[in-house]
Amino acid sequence: MLVVPTFRLLTPRALPEALDALSPTPDEAIPLAGGTDLVPNLKHGLFTPDRVVSLRRLDALRDVHETESGGLFLGAGLSLTQVAAHPLVRSRYPALAEAASLIAGPQLREMGTLGGNLCLETRCVYYNQTQFWRDALGYCLKKDGTVCHVVPKGTRCVAAHSADTPGPLMVYDATMTLVSTGGERTVPVLSFFRGDGVRNTVRQPDELVLGVTCPRLGPTFAPLT
Repeated sequence: MLVVPTFRLLTPRALPEALDALSPTPDEAIPLAGGTDLVPNLKHGLFTPDRVVSLRRLDALRDVHETESGGLFLGAGLSLTQVAAHPLVRSRYPALAEAASLIAGPQLREMGTLGGNLCLETRCVYYNQTQFWRDALGYCLKKDGTVCHVVPKGTRCVAAHSADTPGPLMVYDATMTLVSTGGERTVPVLSFFRGDGVRNTVRQPDELVLGVTCPRLGPTFAPLT
């Protein structure tokens, strides 16, 4: 039976409180949104944080509003179900609505979030295994080892990102807002990802994804019906 390791669970009610919890020693803390990806990884011993910072009570991450330029801001804490069903997403950004509606099953879409999908951990058949399994085989570049079992002579982790929402967001030229105690920055979704399976995004450990902004578009796509 796989069990979740021991850690301190923090449940901040305000964004500054959450950022403070991640800031002092960010490598020892990890944010928890829906948990559909993180919890199984914790059970497999892939992460052993000192503290887990729950984002479920942060209303700031569930904001939806139209921007002054006619675009649409979607908070990172919106569930995938909410993104797929939102009338403005369906009418203006139908590819995003459809992508969100096709992720996993309804239970996971209810729990999983837009920000969590964008920050989804890379996966590999040699990495997403139990501690016992990985200890028997030998560890890999992504976790505690020095070799890639997919490309034994390779020097770079090739674990793959398998999220559904980044593609349409890239097509829509969407941007992401990242926040930390040091301030706020905007990154195009297209530039958010790196070709490194160990850490495949430019998000720093002490940063949270506040949300995504889709710019105003012309009548290029037909709305979903």
